[in-house]
Amino acid sequence: MNVIWCVILIALLLAELSTANLTTIWFAGGALFAWFASLLKAPLWLQILVFFIVSIVTLILTRPLVKKMMDRKVVPTNADRAVGKEAWVTSTIDNTRGEGTVNLEGSEWSALSESGEVLEEGAKVTVKEIRGVKLVVARAE
Repeated sequence: MNVIWCVILIALLLAELSTANLTTIWFAGGALFAWFASLLKAPLWLQILVFFIVSIVTLILTRPLVKKMMDRKVVPTNADRAVGKEAWVTSTIDNTRGEGTVNLEGSEWSALSESGEVLEEGAKVTVKEIRGVKLVVARAE
Protein backbone atom coordinates (compact mmCIF):
# COMPACT_ATOMS: atom_id res chain seq x y z
CA MET A 1 0.00 0.00 0.00
CA ASN A 2 3.04 2.28 0.47
CA VAL A 3 3.52 2.58 -3.27
CA ILE A 4 -0.14 3.37 -3.95
CA TRP A 5 -0.21 6.25 -1.43
CA CYS A 6 3.05 7.55 -2.84
CA VAL A 7 1.62 7.47 -6.39
CA ILE A 8 -1.55 9.22 -5.19
CA LEU A 9 0.56 11.87 -3.43
CA ILE A 10 2.69 12.52 -6.51
CA ALA A 11 -0.37 12.64 -8.79
CA LEU A 12 -2.08 15.16 -6.51
CA LEU A 13 1.05 17.31 -6.30
CA LEU A 14 1.42 17.27 -10.09
CA ALA A 15 -2.23 18.23 -10.44
CA GLU A 16 -1.65 21.09 -8.00
CA LEU A 17 1.39 22.30 -9.91
CA SER A 18 -0.62 22.39 -13.14
CA THR A 19 -3.18 24.81 -11.67
CA ALA A 20 -2.90 28.03 -9.73
CA ASN A 21 -6.10 27.55 -7.74
CA LEU A 22 -4.92 25.39 -4.81
CA THR A 23 -7.44 22.67 -5.58
CA THR A 24 -5.73 19.44 -4.55
CA ILE A 25 -3.16 20.48 -1.97
CA TRP A 26 -5.35 19.41 0.96
CA PHE A 27 -5.78 15.93 -0.49
CA ALA A 28 -2.04 15.72 -1.11
CA GLY A 29 -1.58 16.39 2.62
CA GLY A 30 -4.05 13.62 3.38
CA ALA A 31 -2.21 11.26 1.05
CA LEU A 32 1.09 12.14 2.74
CA PHE A 33 -0.25 11.25 6.19
CA ALA A 34 -1.93 8.09 4.84
CA TRP A 35 1.44 7.11 3.34
CA PHE A 36 3.07 7.63 6.76
CA ALA A 37 0.33 5.45 8.29
CA SER A 38 1.04 2.73 5.71
CA LEU A 39 4.77 2.89 6.55
CA LEU A 40 3.80 2.27 10.19
CA LYS A 41 1.85 -0.83 9.04
CA ALA A 42 -1.58 0.62 9.92
CA PRO A 43 -4.54 -1.34 8.54
CA LEU A 44 -5.99 -0.14 5.23
CA TRP A 45 -9.21 1.17 6.82
CA LEU A 46 -7.13 3.36 9.16
CA GLN A 47 -5.00 4.65 6.28
CA ILE A 48 -8.15 5.66 4.39
CA LEU A 49 -9.61 7.25 7.53
CA VAL A 50 -6.37 9.22 8.08
CA PHE A 51 -6.48 10.37 4.45
CA PHE A 52 -10.03 11.71 4.78
CA ILE A 53 -9.61 13.25 8.23
CA VAL A 54 -6.37 15.07 7.36
CA SER A 55 -7.78 16.24 4.01
CA ILE A 56 -10.99 17.59 5.56
CA VAL A 57 -9.28 19.21 8.56
CA THR A 58 -6.66 20.98 6.44
CA LEU A 59 -9.36 22.07 4.00
CA ILE A 60 -11.52 23.53 6.78
CA LEU A 61 -8.61 25.23 8.55
CA THR A 62 -6.81 26.73 5.57
CA ARG A 63 -9.45 27.31 2.86
CA PRO A 64 -10.72 30.66 4.28
CA LEU A 65 -7.15 31.98 4.50
CA VAL A 66 -6.27 30.81 1.00
CA LYS A 67 -9.53 32.18 -0.41
CA LYS A 68 -8.82 35.56 1.20
CA MET A 69 -5.34 35.62 -0.35
CA MET A 70 -6.63 34.60 -3.80
CA ASP A 71 -9.54 37.11 -3.88
CA ARG A 72 -7.52 40.23 -4.46
CA LYS A 73 -9.56 43.19 -5.55
CA VAL A 74 -8.89 44.36 -9.10
CA VAL A 75 -8.28 48.08 -9.09
CA PRO A 76 -9.72 49.60 -12.25
CA THR A 77 -7.40 51.67 -14.37
CA ASN A 78 -8.43 54.97 -15.87
CA ALA A 79 -9.22 53.18 -19.14
CA ASP A 80 -11.58 50.74 -17.37
CA ARG A 81 -13.66 53.67 -16.22
CA ALA A 82 -14.54 54.44 -19.85
CA VAL A 83 -16.94 51.49 -20.04
CA GLY A 84 -20.54 52.72 -19.84
CA LYS A 85 -19.69 56.35 -20.68
CA GLU A 86 -20.98 58.24 -23.67
CA ALA A 87 -18.75 59.51 -26.46
CA TRP A 88 -19.09 61.26 -29.81
CA VAL A 89 -17.96 59.80 -33.13
CA THR A 90 -15.31 62.14 -34.58
CA SER A 91 -14.63 60.11 -37.74
CA THR A 92 -16.92 57.48 -39.24
CA ILE A 93 -16.58 54.06 -37.60
CA ASP A 94 -16.41 51.29 -40.20
CA ASN A 95 -15.20 47.92 -38.89
CA THR A 96 -14.60 46.47 -42.36
CA ARG A 97 -12.19 49.29 -43.18
CA GLY A 98 -10.69 49.38 -39.68
CA GLU A 99 -11.46 53.08 -39.37
CA GLY A 100 -13.13 55.25 -36.81
CA THR A 101 -12.49 57.42 -33.80
CA VAL A 102 -14.49 58.79 -30.91
CA ASN A 103 -13.97 61.62 -28.47
CA LEU A 104 -14.39 60.50 -24.89
CA GLU A 105 -14.07 63.19 -22.26
CA GLY A 106 -11.67 65.18 -24.41
CA SER A 107 -9.51 62.23 -25.47
CA GLU A 108 -9.42 60.77 -28.97
CA TRP A 109 -9.78 56.96 -29.15
CA SER A 110 -9.80 54.48 -32.01
CA ALA A 111 -13.13 52.71 -32.02
CA LEU A 112 -15.03 49.69 -33.30
CA SER A 113 -18.76 49.28 -33.67
CA GLU A 114 -20.12 46.52 -31.39
CA SER A 115 -22.80 45.48 -33.89
CA GLY A 116 -20.67 46.04 -36.97
CA GLU A 117 -22.90 48.85 -38.21
CA VAL A 118 -21.30 51.95 -39.70
CA LEU A 119 -21.55 54.86 -37.27
CA GLU A 120 -21.36 58.28 -38.89
CA GLU A 121 -19.42 61.28 -37.61
CA GLY A 122 -21.36 63.15 -34.93
CA ALA A 123 -23.27 60.11 -33.66
CA LYS A 124 -23.60 59.70 -29.90
CA VAL A 125 -22.32 56.29 -28.72
CA THR A 126 -21.89 54.35 -25.49
CA VAL A 127 -18.65 52.54 -24.66
CA LYS A 128 -19.36 48.82 -24.19
CA GLU A 129 -15.83 47.45 -23.67
CA ILE A 130 -12.17 48.04 -24.34
CA ARG A 131 -10.45 45.68 -26.74
CA GLY A 132 -6.73 46.31 -26.77
CA VAL A 133 -6.35 50.03 -27.47
CA LYS A 134 -9.77 50.43 -29.10
CA LEU A 135 -13.12 51.26 -27.60
CA VAL A 136 -16.01 49.02 -28.64
CA VAL A 137 -19.05 51.25 -28.91
CA ALA A 138 -22.77 51.04 -29.68
CA ARG A 139 -25.23 53.71 -30.75
CA ALA A 140 -26.50 55.50 -27.62
CA GLU A 141 -30.15 54.99 -26.79
